[in-house]
Amino acid sequence: MSYYQRHMFICTNQRDNGEACCAQSNPQAMVDHAKARLKAMNLTGAGKFRVQKAGCLDRCSQGPVAVVYPEAVWYTFVDQADMDEIIDRHLIGGQPVERLKI
Repeated sequence: MSYYQRHMFICTNQRDNGEACCAQSNPQAMVDHAKARLKAMNLTGAGKFRVQKAGCLDRCSQGPVAVVYPEAVWYTFVDQADMDEIIDRHLIGGQPVERLKI
């Protein structure tokens, strides 16, 4: 078994050349929200869940993006409600959120 039950990476990469990037959608706010929400539910740490920022995940045109392992399900999201749905349904519930998958 892996150290975490599920591990979500959220791209926070900033491109300085003007090209599209996830940072244009303020993904750090989603990282902070997701981490705080899981912590408040006591669902962080070994055998539970981890959310962290990531550098470029190379899917900029579909951003902002996140990926959940071990299933390797890729998501895009718009707002906190989308992130909450990913947390509730996939991280905690184990069911990918079809409408947000890329």
